[in-house]
Amino acid sequence: MKQNSRRDFIKTSAIVGAGLTLFPQFAFGNPMSLQKLKVGLIGVGLRGTNHLHNLLNRDDIEVAAICDIDQKRIKIALDMIEEKGWRKPKVFGKNEYDYRNLLELKEVDAVITSTPWLWHTRMTKDAMLAGKYAGVEVSAANTLEECWDLVNTHEQSGTHMMILENVNYRRDVMAVLNMVRQNVFGELIHLRGGYQHDLRGVKLNDGKTPYGKGVEFGEKGLSESAWRTQHSVKRNADVYPTHGLGPIATMVNVNKGNRFVSLTSIATKTRGLHNYIVENGGEDHPNAKVKFKLGDIVTSMIETANGETIILTHDTNLPRPYSLGFRVQGTKGLWEVDGNRIYIEGVSEHHHWDVADEWLKKYDHPLWQKFGEHAEGAGHGGMDFFVLNAFVESAKQNIAPPLDAYDAAAWSAVTPLSEASIEHNGAPQDFPDFTRGMWIKRKPYDWIKDTY
Repeated sequence: MKQNSRRDFIKTSAIVGAGLTLFPQFAFGNPMSLQKLKVGLIGVGLRGTNHLHNLLNRDDIEVAAICDIDQKRIKIALDMIEEKGWRKPKVFGKNEYDYRNLLELKEVDAVITSTPWLWHTRMTKDAMLAGKYAGVEVSAANTLEECWDLVNTHEQSGTHMMILENVNYRRDVMAVLNMVRQNVFGELIHLRGGYQHDLRGVKLNDGKTPYGKGVEFGEKGLSESAWRTQHSVKRNADVYPTHGLGPIATMVNVNKGNRFVSLTSIATKTRGLHNYIVENGGEDHPNAKVKFKLGDIVTSMIETANGETIILTHDTNLPRPYSLGFRVQGTKGLWEVDGNRIYIEGVSEHHHWDVADEWLKKYDHPLWQKFGEHAEGAGHGGMDFFVLNAFVESAKQNIAPPLDAYDAAAWSAVTPLSEASIEHNGAPQDFPDFTRGMWIKRKPYDWIKDTY
């Protein structure tokens, strides 16, 4: 494709994409959706086979190829496909770069990458360069250079990518977004989110002792402990920002009339993983001598161009119940996920919280109302159905996805920026403008109107 054609393609795609919501309206019944999409899966571990499970429940998909260097996971994926009676896909996984041979297949239209984080950007970049519509699990990038790689490759190749942030599709989050769009909270002022999830049993897991009691990682680790824990050894940063940031970034229209301007981060001391190893493996265990760099709690504050502030929390190494810690606050009231509570001035009893259930039911997003039954059993409370559906429907029409390369870059940039801020005693870090000024002209999606 010539460079001018690529520019025209990008412009056309942006115009078409502006008519979509986070959920393309073409699913289930539109004639444009009858064509089968041939999908390749790069990585069929736990997350990859979750996507495979949901793909196998669609009749507009063909799984054309799979790739993984773990032959046990290949077998699991093939068994799932065979059980459904589908044709056996082509298989790759001879080495870490065999995925590039998958990308050369003409019969593959789109790929989903669900691999360890360090491979996300290079695989997604290679997919776009190969002309494949690319979906990538979170986070999409580890460094600012990788963030720019995603944006530059998208713009230069004219190929789209989507960050598969499923929390953007969570039912309560969608209801709150509906409320935001209908001005229930007034003008937004302050938002909070994060990833607050006790992952000690995931980061330290040998696959032999009962779950939650293993103390191995790296070569002796099982599943995510084989690679994820190394980030806690090497980096002091918010290493997993998008679950908390993606939904609230969408609410304040980041990259579409707004943008992140600056970030400052601080980190606590690190005790959680070390204590866990000592308690479950003993003081003499070799891993008790490991010096973990990641602070147990990393707190980041982000300023936007339109004047909102955002607090983001990463908390995975201490005992605690799960929460993404959402708070959405405006001039008329606020919602907090912890406590399941909401307060709207002039409607709620003065200075008293309402239970959020009735509000969330009243403002249940139209897409959940329409397709909620299809999401049952899809994973993570149904939101995995919606994120995959948005990817598939966007890919089938080759149009800009709802969560694009600019979103992937901006949300993922929190990791390197927080790392730099912490290293420099909380010094503010300027956010790159990955849209190169186009955020001023890009229009927010009409989340309500275009879902019908």
